[in-house]
Amino acid sequence: MVEHRSPKPRAVGSSPSTPATTRRPHAWTPDWWTLAVLAMAILACLPAIIAHYPQMTDFPAHLARWYVMLDYGQNPVLAKYYGFRLAWSGNLGADLLIFPLSWLFGLEVGGRIIVVLIPVLTGLGLISVERALRGRTGIGAALAMATIWSPALLMGFLNFTLSVALALFAFAFWVKSAGAKWRAAAFVPIGLLVWLCHQSGWGVLGVMVFAYEWRQRRNLISAALATYPLWLPIVPTLLAGAQAPGSLDYGKRVMLVKWVEWKTALRDQVKWLDLSSAVLFAGLPFVALLWRRLDGRLAWAALITAVLAIVIPRHLGGGDYADYRLIGVALMLGALAIDWRPPVWVMPLAALPFLVRLTVTTLSWQAHSHDVAQMLRGLDHVPRGARVASAVREPMGGWRTFLFGHIGCYSTVRRDALTNAHFAIPGVHMLELRTPEWNFTDPSQRFMVRGPKTVDLADFGPAKTADFLWYIGELDPASLPAGAEEIYRSRHSIMYRLHPAAAQLPAKPAEPLH
Repeated sequence: MVEHRSPKPRAVGSSPSTPATTRRPHAWTPDWWTLAVLAMAILACLPAIIAHYPQMTDFPAHLARWYVMLDYGQNPVLAKYYGFRLAWSGNLGADLLIFPLSWLFGLEVGGRIIVVLIPVLTGLGLISVERALRGRTGIGAALAMATIWSPALLMGFLNFTLSVALALFAFAFWVKSAGAKWRAAAFVPIGLLVWLCHQSGWGVLGVMVFAYEWRQRRNLISAALATYPLWLPIVPTLLAGAQAPGSLDYGKRVMLVKWVEWKTALRDQVKWLDLSSAVLFAGLPFVALLWRRLDGRLAWAALITAVLAIVIPRHLGGGDYADYRLIGVALMLGALAIDWRPPVWVMPLAALPFLVRLTVTTLSWQAHSHDVAQMLRGLDHVPRGARVASAVREPMGGWRTFLFGHIGCYSTVRRDALTNAHFAIPGVHMLELRTPEWNFTDPSQRFMVRGPKTVDLADFGPAKTADFLWYIGELDPASLPAGAEEIYRSRHSIMYRLHPAAAQLPAKPAEPLH
């Protein structure tokens, strides 16, 4: 008897003469859209490529901290002013990465490379998550790209944003390794590594894993217990939070602050663009939910992260904006949760928010980087080892994030100077001051003003024992310390020599900056 068999089904799109090929659910299947999204991920670093000086508010403070850390106390002038207490904690991502990069490329180039790497890694992490969950690249990753340059990255929270990028890769690996007997053992060091970069990124990873397991297991307790390979850093996190000054501090006018944080969730340079972007990314997951195009494995993680941003205090574990930085992550995960492969003509529209926002950020960085280059020329007039009092006129009430709050830290990097713009709170920061008579740290340099109000520097505390006064602001100060002599001026800054402290300056003449 002849056995009749049904013909094997053809793969969609294959020719009748070509045998169908069997593909695994998560196999790598590059297509034009995948390549386009990969290009977006690489393009995300454009601001740091174009701008010589990264325009992140906190970046100069990071750079100065690394400068002291990498000196190892060998510079006697620097060692007279600063100490460094390297402590293993959940906030070391960029601090550890700068060691090999500075050895290979130098400090400032190494710091700039970190700024280049973080947005690229975040973009590639988004693609990895989508492909791990769905086996393809759809609209979710492209939309989520527009949230990479959130205020957390724009303000210079390098350790946190690096940890989020690594958390995305780690979560994709968690999904891909489902069912493997070795997964639990592998994720003990992986979780510790993410925590070492930043404890909040480790928390984001835990939320993503929990939400994924919850959808898979349909059991809340079982899902919570499934995250046990990530539990190792819980104890040091709790101990560090208990010891840090200002932990669990909500601050004043809590509800108003929370509202402002959500309103400015994607704040950059253009108010209408940033507001509309925040509304778009807050609303898109709900639209996708109505059309049954929302992946619950990520949607629940986005919702939990959003709730945490509302519930947790602004100051947590000694850090600032602990709640604010999670809002951008929630919007990112919400966009990534959209599971839809639309018609071809719709796909480029998903890239439009990213391209528009990236263009605005790049142009802003280029312009402000030129301003910083002009400001730094004032350090040509400052001898090494001088004391430089930094005073920054910071406008309030505007939309744009003020970028120059820590410019004074460049005086340490370029001139081994003592300045008052550093993050150096005992028990929180690893940078320490060794001068009992000079206990000025951030925010002693900040003068928060509204409108056209000018700054009164006649009785400015740090200037009383300083050799130079470095003023940053668009309007000249209303008054100055007695005997202050202007020696350099740029569009946004003025360098003053102070008397009689100038008589105590080292005899070594100033060296030109290169």
